[in-house]
Amino acid sequence: MRLGAFTVVDVPAEPAPDSANRALQVVGLAEAVEQAGLSSLWVAEHHFEGGGACPSPPVLLAACGMRTRRIRLGSLVSVLPFHRPVDLAEEYALLDRLLEGRLNLGIGSGYLASEFAGYGLDPGEKRERFDAALSNLREAFAGRPIQAGGPSVPPVRLNVTPVQRPHPPLWVAVQRREALPHVARQGLSVALIPYATVASLDELAEVIREYREASPPGAKTEVVAAVHLYAGAEVAAAQAAFRRYVDSRLRTGSTFLVRKTRDHPEHADPEALERSGLALFGRPDEVVQRAAAFERAGVDELLGIFDFGGLPPRVVDESVRAVGAAWSRREPLAPVADGARVGL
Repeated sequence: MRLGAFTVVDVPAEPAPDSANRALQVVGLAEAVEQAGLSSLWVAEHHFEGGGACPSPPVLLAACGMRTRRIRLGSLVSVLPFHRPVDLAEEYALLDRLLEGRLNLGIGSGYLASEFAGYGLDPGEKRERFDAALSNLREAFAGRPIQAGGPSVPPVRLNVTPVQRPHPPLWVAVQRREALPHVARQGLSVALIPYATVASLDELAEVIREYREASPPGAKTEVVAAVHLYAGAEVAAAQAAFRRYVDSRLRTGSTFLVRKTRDHPEHADPEALERSGLALFGRPDEVVQRAAAFERAGVDELLGIFDFGGLPPRVVDESVRAVGAAWSRREPLAPVADGARVGL
C-alpha cells in the first residue's frame, strides 16, 4: 500500500491567522509531501462555500506541479456534471503535459445541493450527465472527434492530448455502496471516503470485496481511500481541528455524512470516528501501525487528509514529514492470497 495525501482545501468559519491563502498552503503541502517521500497529492473541487475552496483543480495542480518533480498529482474529484466535457478534456490534457505524465484524474458526479443550485442543475440528472461526460472525455483524450456544441456544430478534436495514453488513469469517487458494481463493471478504479460512508473497517473491507468481485477478470484497477491523519505531539490540536471539520461538513449538508449519521448518530462525534479506526491520530509509528488495517481491507493507496479544520501550516508540515519518516521504516505486510486479501 502506498501513502499519499488528499486535501479538501476547506476554510473554517474562523480560520487561523496564518490560513488566509489556502491555495498557496496547498502548494506548500505538495512540496512537503514530495520531500517526505509520499506518493501523491490530490485536491477536491468545490464551489460557492467554505467547505472547499478549490473551484479549479487544474489550476491548483499546475501550480503544485511546478514545485514538485516526482509525486503524482490528482483531482478528487473533478465534478463532471458542472462542466462541458470538451473544456475538461482540454484542461486536463494540457495539465498532463505540464506534469509530464504525472496526472491522476479522479472524477465524480457531485453531492452538495448548494453546488447544484448554484449551477442551476437538477441533481436528479447528475448520473446521466456524468455518464455522457465520461464517454466524451475518453473519446477526446484518445484523439477522436467529439461534439463540443449542439447537433449543428461540427465535431472537434483536441489539439493537445495527454502524455498518458489512452488517457490519464481514472478513478471514480463512490459514496453509495449500490453504485460500486456499475463502476466496477466498467473497469474503473474507485476512490472512497470511509469516514463519511462506512461505519467500520470491517464494512470498508466488505465494500472493497464487492467492488473486486464485480470487476472484470484481470482488470488493472485500484482502490484509494482518504482518511484524516495526524502524526506528532500536538494530538489535542489535531482532534479539535477534526471536530471543527466534521461539524462544518454536517452544517453544509454533506449528503453522505448526514445520511450516515442518521443510521449511526455516534459518528457525528469525531472521537467515535477515531475510535472506529476511520481517522488516525497519534505518534508517527502508532499511526503507521494503525494504517495497516486499511491495507488489510484491500486499499492500494491510503490518502492522508493532513490539512483540515484550520490546522496551522506548520503543524500540517510537521505531521506530513513525521509520518513520511515513520512510513519509510515500516515493515511491509506479509503477502496473502487474493481471496483473503480483504479479510480483517
